[in-house]
This record gives sequence, C-alpha cells and structure tokens, in this order.
Amino acid sequence: MIKVVRGNPTPEELAAALAVVRARAAAATAEPSGAQGVRDSWSDPSRIATRRLPGPGPAAWGRTYWPV
Repeated sequence: MIKVVRGNPTPEELAAALAVVRARAAAATAEPSGAQGVRDSWSDPSRIATRRLPGPGPAAWGRTYWPV
C-alpha cells in the first residue's frame, strides 16, 4: 500500500511514482537469487596478496620497489 503523507500530487505525478515503484519491484524479481553474492575475480582483494611482502628490517626501504 502506498500512502501520500505530505502534499497533493497530481494524478500524473502519482502515476509516475507508481510506475517507478513497479519497475523496481519487477527488476528485483527478475534477477536470479544467487547473482547478488557473486564477485568478479578482478575485484577480489585476495588476488593482489598472492605473495608475501618483504618484512621490516634495516634494508626494508630498499626492498620497497622490488620488481614483481
């Protein structure tokens, strides 16, 4: 149920708002249920942490720009 709390919308404004709500509801039901939890591999933060970075030490500043 949709209720207008404040203002006096015209029938055209009310129809436009209802069309948006119905379109959003239809789009939400059209998506597969498991699609929201799937992440692409390029956006996975664990892909950049595949190797161990050099630890701190007296020469750590020199290892900052080691080639990969």
